[in-house]
Amino acid sequence: MRSLASTWRRNEIAWHFTDAATNSDGPMTPVLKLRGTAAAALVVFLVGCSTTLPSSGDSDLALYRRVMDRIHASYVEPVDDDRMMKDSLKGMLTGLDPHSDYMDEDEYREMLADSHGEFAGIGTELTRDESHPKIISPIDDTPAARAGLKPGDVILRIDGHPTEGMTLKDAVDQLRGPAGTKVRVLILRLGQRPFEVSLTRAVIKVASVKSQLEPGRVGYIRVTTFAEKTQSEFVDALDHLKREAGGHLEGLVLDLRNDPGGLLDTAVRVAGDFLDGGVIVSTHGRNPGEDETYTAQAEGDRMRGVPVIVLVNGASASASEIVAGALQDRHRATILGTRSFGKGSVQTIIPLDGHGALRLTTARYYTPSGRSIQGQGIAPDVVVLPPRDQQIAQATVLHETDLRGALKNTGPNGGPDRAIAPTPTADQDSEAAAIDPSIIGTAKDHQLAVALKRLREMVARSANAGHS
Repeated sequence: MRSLASTWRRNEIAWHFTDAATNSDGPMTPVLKLRGTAAAALVVFLVGCSTTLPSSGDSDLALYRRVMDRIHASYVEPVDDDRMMKDSLKGMLTGLDPHSDYMDEDEYREMLADSHGEFAGIGTELTRDESHPKIISPIDDTPAARAGLKPGDVILRIDGHPTEGMTLKDAVDQLRGPAGTKVRVLILRLGQRPFEVSLTRAVIKVASVKSQLEPGRVGYIRVTTFAEKTQSEFVDALDHLKREAGGHLEGLVLDLRNDPGGLLDTAVRVAGDFLDGGVIVSTHGRNPGEDETYTAQAEGDRMRGVPVIVLVNGASASASEIVAGALQDRHRATILGTRSFGKGSVQTIIPLDGHGALRLTTARYYTPSGRSIQGQGIAPDVVVLPPRDQQIAQATVLHETDLRGALKNTGPNGGPDRAIAPTPTADQDSEAAAIDPSIIGTAKDHQLAVALKRLREMVARSANAGHS
């Protein structure tokens, strides 16, 4: 198995914020306005490359310089070159597809902190109500938990700034900050007048894996993101469940709902924990010499013979879809839930020597059978919707094909284009129903209950067949 992490580049398959921020409307994709024009040759001067400019390079750079000069001379307020450079690079990258981007140095450091599963903040899992950030739950032993913040608390202000209409990312950015610094939040709690809480930020370590033992020696493991430590956390959780079950599990539910993705090599390792050898995923870019096929270890299955059900929904993307697609194609698990997001591309993180990093789409990925899920997603073997009282009211579930500039599905292994049906709207397709994140994994979770029931039926059938 080849690891893609290195000192200078890293492959990812989703952009996500693990400030314990949960985006209830689907995978959290950067929404950036195209503010400036950009010339591709500009990167040459940023990173000191010796790339040869095309013949039109001089005229392109002259045009770029003329625009900058005009902005300096005529814009209603002064604008510095750093801002124009950053916005130009963002415009260049975000104009390619929904997942490519330029990150300045601060954004790049934030991305690295996310992938390590650590950040400095107050320790809350956030979603949004109709207009404000809302706490799903405080993380145990964090400033938020110690201050008594509760699930359902609505954040009205952060350091005096109103949060109405604020994006979830902006709220996360304002709540984060250096450890030891203070932040004030105005809280609205049901049945109480708004009250202010002052919190001291601390380093928060977020576990990306949660687990519990269900009746009948059935394990439940939820993966919330695919970060660097996710696979080791998954193995630890699995070992703990086995010990709790007396040494053997009768079945396992792997919950990938609302998991926006993460690192490709982590997804490969987690999928490999269910498989004995064979293909997990392959990636194909413009240069055939850089195509890769990732396989499981020959004796990799840690639960050989144990039935597995994987839960997915419209907010399961990228790394989640790689794992679900591999286990579905290899007939190792039953996929249950609703159609996944449909992001079938790989992004490479390329640092720019102190100037941030590029996040560039460099390949498409394919499941073991050679299918691309780009724009199509993983169709569950068993469709189970969350009941209406477990859905987020008036939520719109976006899929990859809803995003501006999304790549086309090129068919199996880069073959000819296939026609893709447009993503249905929530009114047309009940599968677009978004589950309330606070329900996931609880006793009220209908989809989980269905999965557990099916697993117990599978175990019973297997036992009866053994006695026939």
